[in-house]
Amino acid sequence: MLPSSTTGAPADTPRFDAGRPSLALLATTHPAEHLLTPAALRTWITTTPLVPSGTDLSHVDPAWLPPFRELRDHTARLTEETLDPRTTPADVLAEALAHLNARARQAAPPAPRALRAPDGTLVRTLQAPPSCAALLAALARDAVDLLTDPAARARLRRCEGDNCPLVYLDTSRGRRRRWCSSELCGNRERVARHRRRAALART
Repeated sequence: MLPSSTTGAPADTPRFDAGRPSLALLATTHPAEHLLTPAALRTWITTTPLVPSGTDLSHVDPAWLPPFRELRDHTARLTEETLDPRTTPADVLAEALAHLNARARQAAPPAPRALRAPDGTLVRTLQAPPSCAALLAALARDAVDLLTDPAARARLRRCEGDNCPLVYLDTSRGRRRRWCSSELCGNRERVARHRRRAALART
């Protein structure tokens, strides 16, 4: 199992805990396209995290961008159907499912190994720099695990912020999480609520 995703946004924006790497991939379209350059993709891969800190990703090149965006689009269609059934045409869903399954079986995810750090602790690294196919397989398998698990599907939420499309896995106590980020949409809602109370008080 992959570690949980911590962000779907560039490093200079508030962090968004999607709960799963495949959901973090969906967030790379908001508020604008993030995966435009190899450098942006390298940053996203390392902050998700799909790979351990310090992994060599210098081999990521422009050819990696289209397949990551394609997997993202197909995963988004299947996730949307899970959240709001019968909103996507059946042929589109069939194509998305076929693509997801093909990516999941196309390659093995990056192989991890443990190394002894100078201080004696064990640290996680990879056997070799990850290939594009291996990382796509890891994301596809994560999406398959997520979308076929009834308990996980029941925890899928869309942010309640105005015009925010972000989707996350609600692992909060009592399943009461409402926003993608307390710093972003949560804070906007609190400000809006304060303004409404102030307007009522004035009238």
